[in-house]
Amino acid sequence: MEKTALLVIDLQNDYFENGAFPLWQAEETKDRIVAFMEQAKAEGVEIIHVQHIADPAMGLSPFFNQGTAGADIHADVLAAAPDAAVVVKHFADSFEQTNLEAVLTEKGIERLWVAGMMTQNCVTHTAISKAAEKYEVAILPDLSTTVSELLHLIALHAVSTRMTLTPSGTLI
Repeated sequence: MEKTALLVIDLQNDYFENGAFPLWQAEETKDRIVAFMEQAKAEGVEIIHVQHIADPAMGLSPFFNQGTAGADIHADVLAAAPDAAVVVKHFADSFEQTNLEAVLTEKGIERLWVAGMMTQNCVTHTAISKAAEKYEVAILPDLSTTVSELLHLIALHAVSTRMTLTPSGTLI
């Protein structure tokens, strides 16, 4: 059986109500992710948090600035997997200049389930990363969101020829 990891990308406070850049259905998406994380852990799936921190060398960012509450991973998500690895990134691609590959290798991962925020950016860029090609990759559309439903659907359609788009309910 293939060893699987669930990448939970950018479930950070700035994307929620009262954050710097609230997304469409952020709360509902977070709740579905947390519920799925519980099921996934019970099935032996590795949970990996991915946290975007704006690169201070690039100047002040509109959000995800280091040391701000907005950059923190949402408390509900951390509580669902408090011992999960946290990979810090500065680019849309979660593999770019991070330790994600080392974490996956150490855990013997062969399959990636990708969920999180923003569908058209960090979710898809991670899923189609050159570094992800050695894994069986599936984006979980019901566990991802972005600015609007339309942009979410456009992004999913754009990557549909390159990978599996699998509703989370069909996995466990």
